[in-house]
Amino acid sequence: MRRLGGIIRSLAARFEAQGLHFGHGTETAFDEAAWLVLHVLGLPLDRPAPADRPVPPEAVRAIERLAAERIRTRKPMAYLLGEAWFAGRRYVVDERVLVPRSPMAELVGARFAPWLAPGRPVRRILDLCAGSGCIGIACAHAFPEAAVDLGELCEGALEVARANIALHGLEGRVRAVRSDLFDAFVGRRYDLIVSNPPYVPRAELARLPAEYLREPVLGLAAGEDGLDLVRRILGAAAAHLADDGLLVVEVGAQAPVLEAAFPRTAFQWVAFEHGGEGVFVLEAAQCAELAARR
Repeated sequence: MRRLGGIIRSLAARFEAQGLHFGHGTETAFDEAAWLVLHVLGLPLDRPAPADRPVPPEAVRAIERLAAERIRTRKPMAYLLGEAWFAGRRYVVDERVLVPRSPMAELVGARFAPWLAPGRPVRRILDLCAGSGCIGIACAHAFPEAAVDLGELCEGALEVARANIALHGLEGRVRAVRSDLFDAFVGRRYDLIVSNPPYVPRAELARLPAEYLREPVLGLAAGEDGLDLVRRILGAAAAHLADDGLLVVEVGAQAPVLEAAFPRTAFQWVAFEHGGEGVFVLEAAQCAELAARR
């Protein structure tokens, strides 16, 4: 009978040799192989399993089937397993949504400090372009007194988000709403608005690794410079923020492009301890200035 450690090592070497791309919940071939093996065995990801643990033949066959599909299709592992992890919690995912991977998880874990002072009441949160709902749901866990709206245009993604609301037992505080950005939230104001919108420029889309091209293009592409939706968010956010509210948006590698497009706006960029870039914070007053200049 084969052993857990040996299976993970050989599988990682195989993934490396096949030139797979990692970045949908894992950063290395070894981590991806470990995730696959532990998932099949029903073992937790956050506790080491003995390397010499025997792996039954039927489990080896299941691992092999999934590994072969990962190599053949270049689908992210999260789609094959039907799950992803964000801010320490499990989420249901499929090919109707992007695989959760935003560095904003670290910011949520810190309850958006230092921009939100400890003890500051947060009663209403909006997650725009919510996809699977992972950011908004993580915010609901971080702020247990808050009601959270998940705004999403795609009906398929809304179904996934609602499944995740149920998975986390948050039906009483979190709702998923079909909305083109702020359209369904007229007259509503929030203490915190978060968004990981599409921000890939059109010319870069075809150059992405194959794994990214298995994700829904609606969640990636955002016009010539990647800022089509970000511009709309910046133009309308002031009308939906409380007087002391915050807007937090991920734009990834498009950060320099955004600063060039809005040279009079002092974007506050988050410095992450555990990797990631391109997340800015704006206060309500800054958003109001932006709206006034339109």
